[in-house]
Order: sequence, then C-alpha cells, then structure tokens
Amino acid sequence: METRELGRTGVYVSPLCLGAMMFGAWGNTDHDESIRVIHRALDAGINFVDTADVYARGESEEIVGKALKGRRDSVVLATKVHGTMDDHDPNMSGNSRRWVVREVEASLRRLQTDWIDLYQIHRWDPGTDHEETLGALTDLQRAGKIRYLGSSTYPPSAIVEAQWTAERHGLSRYVCEQPPYSILVRGVEAEVLPTCQRYGMGVIPWSPLAGGWLSGRYRKGTEHTSHRAERIPARYDLSVPENQRKLDAVEQLAELAAQAGISLIHLALAFVVRHPAVTAAIVGPRTLEQLEGQLGAVDVTLSGELLDAIDQIVPPGTNLNPVDAGWRPPHLDDPAARRR
Repeated sequence: METRELGRTGVYVSPLCLGAMMFGAWGNTDHDESIRVIHRALDAGINFVDTADVYARGESEEIVGKALKGRRDSVVLATKVHGTMDDHDPNMSGNSRRWVVREVEASLRRLQTDWIDLYQIHRWDPGTDHEETLGALTDLQRAGKIRYLGSSTYPPSAIVEAQWTAERHGLSRYVCEQPPYSILVRGVEAEVLPTCQRYGMGVIPWSPLAGGWLSGRYRKGTEHTSHRAERIPARYDLSVPENQRKLDAVEQLAELAAQAGISLIHLALAFVVRHPAVTAAIVGPRTLEQLEGQLGAVDVTLSGELLDAIDQIVPPGTNLNPVDAGWRPPHLDDPAARRR
C-alpha cells in the first residue's frame, strides 16, 4: 500500500487509516474478533490507527492497546480527547489544561504505550482559549508523551485562529485536521480543505462512507436499522427530508458505481482519498468482512467523467443533511446570543 506524508511532519501513513470507533460497546463487543480486524488491517499495509477516549468510554483504546502488543513501533497511533468521560463531573471533558493533561495519562494507560503519535482535540470548544489547549499539548509534546497535535471537526475560522495562536505564543501547532467528508457530506470542500492546504496540514476525514449510507446497506426497499441509527436518528430517520435526499443520492451513486464496474464502497472511498488535500480516509469496520470490502479502494482511480457525474448528484461544497457536519455553531441554538 502506498504511503503519504502527514502534513509536513515527515511521517508517512497509508491512505486508509483504521478507525476504532466500532470496537467495543458501540459496535463489536468481541475483543478477540476486533483484534483480528486490527491485525488484518496491519497485515494489509495499513500503518495508521485512530481511536478516541470517548469511544465506548475507553474500551476502544483498550482493545487497540491489546492489538498493538509487539507491533507498536510500526504503527502511527492517533487518539483524541474532549468528549464526556463522566456524566456527573463537568471537568471530565473539554479542552482545558486540567483535563487534557489528566486524560492523556489515562489514554496512555489504556493503549499500553509510552507515547501517542497524534493527539487530537475531538471538537473545538468556543469557551476555551486556544492558548489554554495548545499550551497543554505543547507541554505534553515536550515531555515526550505525544509526538504531534491535531484537531477534529474544527470550523475553518478556528483552524486559522489556532495556527495564529501557536505562532504568536511560540507553541506547537496542529499538524492535522480530521473533518467529516464523503460524497454526501462535502461542506468541508468550501473552506476547511483549502485552509488545511494553505497551512500545510494533513487531512484525515472521518466517515468517508457517510455513517454507512454509502456502504450499500441503505437502499430503497430495504430495512434501515443499526446501532448508529438508534443513537443519532437525526442522521438516519427517513421521515427527515434531508435523509430522504441522501437515500435518493445513494440510488444514483450506486448506479454510477455499477456502470463503472466497482462497488459503491470503493467509489465512495476512492472519491475521498483522491482529493488533493486528503492524506488518509478513516475507515471504521466492525467486522473482518467489512474491512475486506474496503481495502481495495486504494487501487481504484475515478475518471474525470465519473467525478463530474458525482458532482451532478451532490454538488461540491454541499452537505445533503446539515446535521452530518458534526459540529454546529452554538450561537445558532442560543437565542440570547443573537438578541440585545
């Protein structure tokens, strides 16, 4: 499998990154089977693994830690911090120095490693200064606990502000952004991806299969149920017009894929990994069968004619359902923020 440089770090990663969100209570509860999936990915040439503390409240990190025993040195390991890890303690979440410094130790313990290659802030928090978060991350980097800093699902203005803050205060900067990006969720093409290119940042999109919509599972005339659909119905409930638009687009995309002689999964993944701003697409298989169906996408090349046809179905810069953007400015939901 080819490799690509992660931003300007000099670190090279595979164009597919193994996402671990589905290992544990959120997906596959069989640890041994999850470990087999991880090992198969590594054997296939994937050298990049991404997880987060909040995935099944640490269980995903524990599974990854067990799977990487004896193979840690050859893997670029990424995890994230920000999500709520305790329903009663408000300080066990967010981007404060207090929490970031504490939680990295828990992640290191669960992952059974002395260092994390890429430590990412899972979501921007408008109430926490960039200097607060970057200062904590810089100290962790200098202490050898993390190698690089990254952000996830940051709006373009926050990406720029973080870069300026790092330069102004002599702090380490984010070298990578992890946005939502797929054929059905193209909003980041407008500003996020060009901004990352301008600052030399790597880009590792999450949900390139649009939360399963582009897996072939969601088709007209079939039942549409899953753990994710139960957890986040706003993204799956077909009574929502925007989700019906997604289903209509999937039907057209499936026809395009069939005409091109490739699977819908390969069409979707190849679309993401071939964008010039993208370093690696994060795939999140729950089973070996799902992983096997994804691996061949790195060998698929989409013609200009096929890409033009995709643009006709979902125009560039468009999110068919705004909920899929992964982050919404809080002032849009707070009337007091808009009224004197």
